Amino acid sequence: MLEKLTGTFSDIVRSISGKSKITEKNIEESVEQIKMALLEADVNLRVVRRFVNSTIEEAKGDKVLKSVDPGQQFVKIIYDKIVAMLGDSKTDFTLKGPDTQSVILLLGLQGAGKTTAAHKLAFRLQKEGRRPLLVACDLIRPAAVEQLSVLGEKIGVPVYKEEGATAADAVKVAKNSISFARKNGYDTVIVDTSGRLQIDTEMMAELVNIKKAVDPIETVLVADAMTGQNAVDIAKSFDEQLGLTGVILTKFDSDARGGAALSLKSITGKPILFIGTGEKTEDFEPFHPDRIASRILGMGDVVSLVEKAQETVDQEEALKMQKKMARNEFTLQDMLDQLQSVKKMGSVQQILDMIPGLAGQVSEDQIDKAGLKRQEAIIQSMTAKERANHLIIGPSRRKRIAKGSGTTVQEVNKLLKQFEKTKLTMKKLTRNRGAQAKMMSQLGAMGGMGGMGDMMGGGMPDLSSMKLPKGFSLPKGFKF
Repeated sequence: MLEKLTGTFSDIVRSISGKSKITEKNIEESVEQIKMALLEADVNLRVVRRFVNSTIEEAKGDKVLKSVDPGQQFVKIIYDKIVAMLGDSKTDFTLKGPDTQSVILLLGLQGAGKTTAAHKLAFRLQKEGRRPLLVACDLIRPAAVEQLSVLGEKIGVPVYKEEGATAADAVKVAKNSISFARKNGYDTVIVDTSGRLQIDTEMMAELVNIKKAVDPIETVLVADAMTGQNAVDIAKSFDEQLGLTGVILTKFDSDARGGAALSLKSITGKPILFIGTGEKTEDFEPFHPDRIASRILGMGDVVSLVEKAQETVDQEEALKMQKKMARNEFTLQDMLDQLQSVKKMGSVQQILDMIPGLAGQVSEDQIDKAGLKRQEAIIQSMTAKERANHLIIGPSRRKRIAKGSGTTVQEVNKLLKQFEKTKLTMKKLTRNRGAQAKMMSQLGAMGGMGGMGDMMGGGMPDLSSMKLPKGFSLPKGFKF
């Protein structure tokens, strides 16, 4: 989502962070660039003015101009201002204990992604040990009830629905679902409501009545990130009528400019709780203002990268893999396993944006999206013996593998060379007892990442030399 904004901010950070001396002119020029970048990202004008004025005021003070490292001090001010703009700190649901019922009411316009967000939220809460119940109260959109039923079945969460219910029955269905949940021991009720193409009196009246019937502990707006500043106006309208407690921002992985995310908290005062980062059920993350600010400034998001890896990689297997690398026993089968692990973590673009120094520097166009698939196909066309020992793969075997994978002998040769390079990189990493080795251990020893370089024309750096940018420190409590 924030690629263009990240690119601009990264350039500003690089140009000023290394300066041993900084002048008021440097500050004014940088802030002007920031202002234009924010306006192009469709950030609310009032938010931009506040950001610019407060940044100039603080940056021109003695604290920066007379600092030992003024460049880094200025970058720190920009970082802090972006974090404040996004909401200061992560906001959690205030759900009751497991012995008491908590109701989450989801609101939003049609097409914002409420039903999809409902099942993603249910899946997340279920993983956290809660017993969620989905409630189908969108009785206007065709097939909405059926869609929620299918999604609920997919994640093993029951869906409360009433056969033959019409649009006029939404309040009754919502009220009955609470009794059903209480009788059957469900501690979290997620109510999916109907939306319209635009805000109208009829929709608001229905939502007000549903809210009275279910008495939610959380009243959450589901907003489409692609609507930009319109999402702010929509949030204000819903808040005035229903009293929002927070926002779920969907389609955060889209090519939207970022105006919604950067304006919502400042204008409405309501925190962004979660963001939808893809089409899969797992593509649903808590919103961390500090981490998003780091991504915008091109500093990456190592903490989220580690968390993603921990969710998708078996830690015992990761430890075994690390030992194999240390003994130089990394095989093509291992590389295939790691390529598949990387796929589970999300798109290549998302992963690269979390790596310090690469955020905003690699566009979608630079990534050969078919590269991983070709690599997988080539390795899958090999026999078990060939995967275990690549040295036996001579010319005739390479021809057979190329034919079986629908590729060319040149591509097979390229993969084998890349594999040798990856082996060396991984061996080097395991010998390094410093920060990078520990990080790779936490990332599940993702040897497959070494294969991404060719997909970007050699643009992937050697992870063994990866360092955090100057002036950036990890959140308190996180250690490499």
